[in-house]
Amino acid sequence: MAPVSRRSVMTLFSGPRCPYSHRIRLVLAEKGIQAEIHSVDDEAVPEELAELNPYGGVPTLVDRDLSLYDAKIIVEYLDERFPHPPMMPVDPVSRAKARLVQHRIEKDWYTLLDAFGTDDDTATAQALREQLTAADELFAQDAWFLSEERTVMDMTLGPLLWRLRRHGADPGEAAPSLQRYSERLFALESFRASLSDAERTMRG
Repeated sequence: MAPVSRRSVMTLFSGPRCPYSHRIRLVLAEKGIQAEIHSVDDEAVPEELAELNPYGGVPTLVDRDLSLYDAKIIVEYLDERFPHPPMMPVDPVSRAKARLVQHRIEKDWYTLLDAFGTDDDTATAQALREQLTAADELFAQDAWFLSEERTVMDMTLGPLLWRLRRHGADPGEAAPSLQRYSERLFALESFRASLSDAERTMRG
């Protein structure tokens, strides 16, 4: 394993269109964490990133002599290092449930999001619309997603929902609770601050 370059300022290597990088930027904004954001072009990955992350990908977070990759690992580290406001529930049962919901969001919905551009986009968009429509009632149960407070589940959903319109996967009026939830989330100052220039154009 290559040695990690020590940095005096927390640094996030972030893809401007990457939903996983967006998730980290959203957590940073939600918690008010100061970090340098280094935008990484897919066509020109810096050599330093290859030294910090054996997969050479984004997101990669560097905090002093620690280098982390994988969005869920980074989010949990940030939540433990900067505990207010908390992104994970306090008790073990609720934490386990939140992790399971994250897993299902990634397995069921992010898998489809990642398929755009690699498969039949029309079929992928239809599958994602149908799954989100079927889950619409979940978005009406609480103030936020399955919780009265914003949690990692909202941080996971936000970047995905923001990209639906771009891919023709927005269920629209077929999922009214999801639409209300999305607009509430997108109106947050932290969400607006989390957007890269490329992401701001995704919804017109």
